[in-house]
Amino acid sequence: MKTKAWSNWPVRILLLIYSVIVIYPLFWTVTTSFKTTNEFYDNPWSLPTSFSIANYVNAFEKANIGSYFFNSIVVTIGALAICITISFMAAYVITRYDTRWLRGLRKLYMLALFFPIAFKIVPLFMLLNQLHLLDNRFGLILVYAATSIPFTVFLMIGFLSTISKDYEEAAMIDGCSRYGILFRIILPMAQSGLITVVIFNFMSYWNEYIMALSFITTEGKRTLTLGIAYLMEVQRYATDWGALFAALVIVMVPTLLLYSLLQRKITSGLNMGGLKG
Repeated sequence: MKTKAWSNWPVRILLLIYSVIVIYPLFWTVTTSFKTTNEFYDNPWSLPTSFSIANYVNAFEKANIGSYFFNSIVVTIGALAICITISFMAAYVITRYDTRWLRGLRKLYMLALFFPIAFKIVPLFMLLNQLHLLDNRFGLILVYAATSIPFTVFLMIGFLSTISKDYEEAAMIDGCSRYGILFRIILPMAQSGLITVVIFNFMSYWNEYIMALSFITTEGKRTLTLGIAYLMEVQRYATDWGALFAALVIVMVPTLLLYSLLQRKITSGLNMGGLKG
């Protein structure tokens, strides 16, 4: 037993080193967000002398982070609602009906997973321009939802394929309609899978930069990622680094909070078969 315990020490040391590498930048960003500009220039690696929220106030009032935050919330929630609704129903049909057309559709979804984002920018830009949805939050919502549907369908197929058809047959005998079966029987049973894809897509939308940069030009419609990039450019000629780090913390908080609260759901969802598709 002692030999086995000692044999695990190299792995533990490597994991400890990796944890420090991951956690320290987060810790440094959070502590720096409470520093004054003078403290930052004196010693950027030291702890702040006092934990003041002045930088966060400046980030909301002077750097317009509140507007960027609101735009990101609207775009993320809107894209999630459209993507999850369409993907859930599409995955259900694909797993429950075996036709040549649906098998081809499933292969098409899988093929779309390997389509690079760089190849999508120009066609999407032209399409949004024709639909008069350039520099429009709803247009960005549609783009986010559409580009993430293949990935979401692929995961949901794995989850729904683990649910036995016996539940549906019993519900049909009781007189339940197809839509009733989908939303009253299948939806609650697929809760872990839905939470998993919601978290993955939330992180993708929240941190997305390239498409937002390509399709949004008005300052009042910028998302948080665009706002942070704008602040970083401003800091080349300004000195309010505290507000910049406070803005970075504001960007990180929603994803860290969501993941920490629901990480067990993610693990259980993946174990149910979310990657079997």
